[in-house]
Amino acid sequence: MDKRIVPNAVLLEDAASLMEEGHEVSFTPLGNSMLPFIRGGKDAVRMRKLPGVEVGDIVLFRFQGRYILHRVIGKEGDKLTLMGDGNIRGKEYCRQEDVMGTVVAIERNGKSIRPAKGRLWNRLLPLRRYILAIYRRLP
Repeated sequence: MDKRIVPNAVLLEDAASLMEEGHEVSFTPLGNSMLPFIRGGKDAVRMRKLPGVEVGDIVLFRFQGRYILHRVIGKEGDKLTLMGDGNIRGKEYCRQEDVMGTVVAIERNGKSIRPAKGRLWNRLLPLRRYILAIYRRLP
């Protein structure tokens, strides 16, 4: 199978349309904002549109004209607070209607992993800087 890199604007708009129609989509995200749970350029994610979004879900959403894959860390009504697992600061805010899909599986080394809710990882926020520094130095 050929590997092709498609601009996010094209790929994720199409993925959002397919999920809206009820299809499941799979793609390999780029970037390190979801380390150590999703390794950019290595792991693939399987996503679909679910009826609701809960704290701990990893979602694809629109934020300031961009598509971002981050974890929901707070919810108040239809307002969501999100942050990448690989980030040590900086949050995004959106409405539930801005969410295009939820990660239902992470594909790594031929295995399918169901994503955890990240509760312990969120509690470790003050220590993330050090944990991620060690993780990034591992082979």
